[in-house]
Amino acid sequence: MEHSREPKWYVLHTFSGYENVAKENLETVVEKFNLQDRIFDIIIPEEEVIEEKNGKKKLVTRKSMPCYLLVKMIYGDDLWHNVTRTRGITGFVGPKGRPLALTDEEVLKMRLEKIKVETDVAVGDKVEIIDGPLDKMVGTVVSVAPEAGTLTVKLEMFGRENNVELSYEQVHKVNA
Repeated sequence: MEHSREPKWYVLHTFSGYENVAKENLETVVEKFNLQDRIFDIIIPEEEVIEEKNGKKKLVTRKSMPCYLLVKMIYGDDLWHNVTRTRGITGFVGPKGRPLALTDEEVLKMRLEKIKVETDVAVGDKVEIIDGPLDKMVGTVVSVAPEAGTLTVKLEMFGRENNVELSYEQVHKVNA
C-alpha cells in the first residue's frame, strides 16, 4: 500500500490504562525519527461529564474510548513498524491489524477536525447549549474567539458562576 499525501485519522489500540504512556512514547518516536511531516496529532479521546460524589457535583474529564488513541497521519507501510513497536501500543484498529482510516463522517462525529462555522453570537448574548454534558443550560457569552471557533459562556452551576469554553456548534443564540 503506498501512502496517500492527505493526512487521515487512524485508531490505535493500547494496553488498558496505558493511553497516556502510549501517547508519550509515540510522541518520542515522532521526535526520534523526525516524523513530524507524517504524524501530526495524537489524541486520547476524552469527554467531560458531571459526576456526583458525596452529594457534590463536579465536572470531570474521563476517557470516552479507553484503550484507544486517535492519530492523524499520512500512513505508509514504512510507518507501520515505528507505530506498532511503540511501547504501550498493541496495534492499529482495522482488518487483520492493518490500518483503516476513519471516514469523514466519523471524524466529524468525534469532533477531531474543526469546521469553520460563522456565528453572529456576540459578547453579552444569551445562548443555549445544545450538545455535550451541559446540554439545555443557558448562559451569557463573555468572549468569542473566531480564529478558534470557540466562545466562553458564563453559566450558573452548583450555586456559583463558572466560565465554560464551547465550540460554535455546541450553542445557539437565544432571542431574549
